[in-house]
Amino acid sequence: MNGVLAILGGCGGIGRVLVAEAVSAGYDVYVIDLPQSIEAHPPDVPALPADATSEADLERAANTLPSDLVGLVNLSGFMSDNRPVTETGSDTWDEVLTGNLTASYNAARVLHPKLGKGASLVMTGSGLGHFARPGYGPYAVAKAGIAALTRQLALELAPDIRVNCVAPSAVDTAFLRGGTGRSDEKAQTRLDLDAYARAIPLGRIAEPQDVTGPILFFLSDASRYMTGQVLHVNGGTYMP
Repeated sequence: MNGVLAILGGCGGIGRVLVAEAVSAGYDVYVIDLPQSIEAHPPDVPALPADATSEADLERAANTLPSDLVGLVNLSGFMSDNRPVTETGSDTWDEVLTGNLTASYNAARVLHPKLGKGASLVMTGSGLGHFARPGYGPYAVAKAGIAALTRQLALELAPDIRVNCVAPSAVDTAFLRGGTGRSDEKAQTRLDLDAYARAIPLGRIAEPQDVTGPILFFLSDASRYMTGQVLHVNGGTYMP
């Protein structure tokens, strides 16, 4: 066994694939996700309902988790409708920053005591946090904040816990429709996927497996000398 791993957002499109791959790799997995998303969780995997914007919810989940986790993956987050920053209402701005950046802060603060010495915390950012595109203002700002939060946590939790971030481009999941538990997974995507794919050097939009591999790398001993890093997974769309 590789140990016990908690995946926040494990019921989403990337999360379900990651859970299956982590189980196959020998991890005992606990899923934490929104109450309305739990029904999508993989069978035979413990699932704890929690909204990451609620510290009380996360504390209840933490009370159920075993101690000395070898890893925590934070996949939580969602997008709003695309519009310019100056046309984005303050309610939407606050909701997106809270649901992405504040939720990541909450998860790190509440759940990190469950991590054992040598554990790995993997955050989820986005290329949009580094490469500005029109219409993604609050989401991009939140993800830029997660990159900074990753570096801050890496310094403050070292040497006992490594903290890194995977920053993918668009991935063809329900996330492009708002997010699992927040949208109809069969609804129209917010992107023209064919046009998007044509602009990517590798010629296709990302699939969940393109993101789960780098996450598992950050969880493994293969990345044991890496912390505070943002790994861009985007088919060559953005090359920092």
